[in-house]
Amino acid sequence: MENYATCCINTRLRLDLPPMSLAHAVLTSLLEKATSGYDLARRFDKSIGYFWHATHQQIYRELARMEVAGWIESSSAPDAGKTRKREYRVLPAGRAELIRWAHEPSPPMDLRDEFMVKLRADAALREVDLRPQIRSQIEQHQEKLAHYRTIEQRDFLHGGALTREARIQHMILKKGILYEEASIGWAQEMLDVLG
Repeated sequence: MENYATCCINTRLRLDLPPMSLAHAVLTSLLEKATSGYDLARRFDKSIGYFWHATHQQIYRELARMEVAGWIESSSAPDAGKTRKREYRVLPAGRAELIRWAHEPSPPMDLRDEFMVKLRADAALREVDLRPQIRSQIEQHQEKLAHYRTIEQRDFLHGGALTREARIQHMILKKGILYEEASIGWAQEMLDVLG
């Protein structure tokens, strides 16, 4: 009989999952709280979705695949009534897969940014005005930064001691804050370069 780790690796091969898949993000979210698919998708949008985007349809498809793989199970939700609402929870095989994946080295972020190619085109053509796009990007980054700071103020700066889990979540949020601040600074400097 194969152990959970071997089972997870074999299941991973059968499902042909990429090194980081939506499944790992969903497993993480379900470990934080067993929940229905609908509630999971809503929570996902407000947390992991800031750095790993998925549509609600993708989440539901992933839940079905993970249940077939034996990583999660579902049961009728306590508040389902006459609906088909299901509540999902992580099984030991799913936990083992998440542990296995978390121990793998993560590659550095691969920056693929279409706008950088447009700037190179502007440098080569000298007849493209990208300033309106940069101004729009600044506004978008400012909105996201304000949103992140609101979350930080609400969830992490209340003066009490934070748990280890909360400190980790705060550090993840800080990376988002730093990214938005750097993006705004870079875009403002690029506006100066473009004149």
